[in-house]
Amino acid sequence: MKCFTCWCRKRQVECEPEKCPGNQGCYRLLNESKDGCCRVCKGCIYEGVHHPSGSEWSDPSRPCTVMTCKAGVVTESEIQCYTPCRNPQPPAPGQCCPTCPGCRINGQLVTENRDVGIPEDPCLKCRCKAGWITCSKQACPVLHCPQKNISRVPGECCKQCVGSRYLMEPPKGGCLLGFQVHLAGKAFRLDHCTQCSCLNATSICRRKACPVLECAPERQVSTPGDCCPHCPPILESTTTCTIGGRTYEDGESWELDPCKTCVCQQGQVRCAMQMCPQKNMVCPSNYKMVQRPGECCPRCVESDGICTVFGDPHYRTFDGKFYSFQGSCKYQLAADCLGHTFSIRVTNDARGTRTSSWTKTVAIKVGEVKINLGQKMRLKVNGHKVTAPYRLEGKATINKTEDSLIVETHIGVKVLWDGSSFLEVSAPASYKGRLCGLCGNFNLAARDDFTTRRGRLVLDPDKFGTSWRVGGKRACARPDGQSQCQHQGSHKSMENIRHCGPLQTVFSACHKTLNFMTYLQSCILDMCECPLRRCYCESFTAYAHECMRLGVQLPDWRAATGCPSAWTEHKGHAVPRNRPPPPRLH
Repeated sequence: MKCFTCWCRKRQVECEPEKCPGNQGCYRLLNESKDGCCRVCKGCIYEGVHHPSGSEWSDPSRPCTVMTCKAGVVTESEIQCYTPCRNPQPPAPGQCCPTCPGCRINGQLVTENRDVGIPEDPCLKCRCKAGWITCSKQACPVLHCPQKNISRVPGECCKQCVGSRYLMEPPKGGCLLGFQVHLAGKAFRLDHCTQCSCLNATSICRRKACPVLECAPERQVSTPGDCCPHCPPILESTTTCTIGGRTYEDGESWELDPCKTCVCQQGQVRCAMQMCPQKNMVCPSNYKMVQRPGECCPRCVESDGICTVFGDPHYRTFDGKFYSFQGSCKYQLAADCLGHTFSIRVTNDARGTRTSSWTKTVAIKVGEVKINLGQKMRLKVNGHKVTAPYRLEGKATINKTEDSLIVETHIGVKVLWDGSSFLEVSAPASYKGRLCGLCGNFNLAARDDFTTRRGRLVLDPDKFGTSWRVGGKRACARPDGQSQCQHQGSHKSMENIRHCGPLQTVFSACHKTLNFMTYLQSCILDMCECPLRRCYCESFTAYAHECMRLGVQLPDWRAATGCPSAWTEHKGHAVPRNRPPPPRLH
């Protein structure tokens, strides 16, 4: 199917549209790309070579000249160098600017993976390599949009176009800049700093980069007719700096916050700050954006592995494999099979049914600490009954929310338990490839999650689940190996589908982000042999947790579906059993 990528999953075809590049700020949109799927922004032809919009390049023979392409306009600028030391070394071969020893500017340490700038000039970038620092700035690209559509983001170097649109192409060989048409071969002046010409339907503009100024922006002076502002002369000279009632000596530096450091230089406060990635930066798959305390910039870190257990037990492994296993014994859910730092076991209860089961208790062992989670939020630590919140210094903390107990261990493993049958285990990325049990091995590949205790790969979830049984047959409510419940009669089947209907209606806001069909099938199975009448709530709970983790805002689904939390039910505020049935599935 054109413009879609499709695959077969569980005998169903699923498709996603092709991901097109963002064209925000482009005022020369073309109808479509070569494959006919995405709109693209007009590129540039420079010296016979086509360059896509947004690209930057330079000629090795002219290292101080940088070219950029934006929406059919080439901006050619000369780099302005800045030396934060008194005795700089000459530029290395193929480089433009001189270098200074030590990777500091105005007291701020410059790391090799992060640019540093100064408040006086957000276009200056300082970079460190092998203990040497280089600082440079280049002119901003010429923008191809009307003045009213140009905006500046505080702290950013260059102004940007807001919005996007198509514009009619000018006469053959001509150039369109803003709303002005320029004939091929003609030169024109854009402003005091920019001289342009039209060549091969591309506007080629040479723009001067202004020198780096060392005075505050509010002191910088612009003279009519001049391209660049300048700093007025300093009338009084001092050797100390007084800020916030504190005096700093000449050369003394201080840290304002994790991003910004200042130094006193001959009575002038000079600061430098780290440059963080753009706010709309997207982390790659299996990574998440994290802002850690004490760090200047957020960064992408590997996501934790999440294993979910709910209902008549349905499992979603750390690697995303979804399966059902109705064993009613004690099982190893997840454990560190290499370092043996932790283990989590679950006891499944048959609840008097022939084929079904539900998670009854959870046993967590981290080092010498044992935590047991039971029905109705019962909690034990090392064999003693406790209540949440509870803290075991340096080992674990246990907190409660409106509907869950949350166990956080010092090794980063977390467990969420709703006091009934919903369980979620979170393992940090450092445990990749080290885990085993019903939750899989966390190696980012779902295809080998059905690896038994003896290391054999099987296809049958019952064989896989049974292999992780612990505690002997005495821990079983009935023998393993029972087949799944089969619906008896179409009337019973339709009634179960009706009870599970809210997955399609109440949770519709999440359907574009998460496929609800798997949870619907699990819900129908849970209702097959349900001893508690509201077994559909288990799938609703699991789907709601996954939606909220993906950032989807849901309505008050508990009120809409008649599903109380286990905590509310324990406190005696359960929804009456004669509540009207949930809406039908359409």
